[in-house]
Amino acid sequence: MIPYFRQSGRDAWRSGLREKGWIEGKNLLVEYRYYVETPDRVSALAAELVAINPDLIIAVGPQAALALKSATATIPIVFVAVADPVALGLVQTLSHPGGNITGLTTFVPGDFLAKRIEIIRELVPGASKIALLVNPNNPLHRLALAEEAPRAARNLGAALLIVEATTPEEIDAAFASAAAQHADAIVDLNDPLTNSQGPRVVALAAKHNLPASYLFRHDAIGGLIVYGPDVPDLFRRAGDYVDKVLKGTKPADLPVEQPTKFELVINMKTAKALGLTVPPSLLARADEVIE
Repeated sequence: MIPYFRQSGRDAWRSGLREKGWIEGKNLLVEYRYYVETPDRVSALAAELVAINPDLIIAVGPQAALALKSATATIPIVFVAVADPVALGLVQTLSHPGGNITGLTTFVPGDFLAKRIEIIRELVPGASKIALLVNPNNPLHRLALAEEAPRAARNLGAALLIVEATTPEEIDAAFASAAAQHADAIVDLNDPLTNSQGPRVVALAAKHNLPASYLFRHDAIGGLIVYGPDVPDLFRRAGDYVDKVLKGTKPADLPVEQPTKFELVINMKTAKALGLTVPPSLLARADEVIE
């Protein structure tokens, strides 16, 4: 069950399956359910999949993972792209998940938000007001606002402005609010909503002249800076979990894995349009520089 599927993720998913000998449509039947347009139906879609009684369910994102965990305690579940499964109550520990669920996280919890803020402040020297674009319906965003954000603000000496969006239209209002509050930059915490509305988010950042930090590589097309996990790699690695579970391994015996690849991408054209000079130290650390 996934919000939606970009081609890069779909290709990586199928590649990971093929590496283990599984070919969709040949020796593997996959039923897809998408929920980005109907987030209120996540629980209903989870129940729908459980009713099919599959051998395994893949859950992309925290909303899907939580809904599926509530829907079944017996069918194996593998999640992909969940930031802090322990804090969310999905697993007992990363090394010993327990229960019927395991998977791959998007980053190591703790100070990842602070790292993103530090990077955007390298690009915008003297930035003291940073807006955080969040979806209050996203459980990971609620956790970040309760724990990571206050710690980051305290340690970095920055004022964090919270702007919220639960619909595409509210994204417009969130950016207008950030601009009205004189934010120096904005960090998109990322969510199925902003992920699917990537071009809109990038265009709004340009409209309001706001330097913006994004989580995933596709936003670097027009977006200023990306720092986050290599998500296609996570989808590829999910094939290993599928293989092991279908061959009899219990999710409780499969440790949760964290990203092994992070990407720093800088768009120089966007930086120039914003009147920003990218420090050589940041350029040297970049995995890709878009001219």
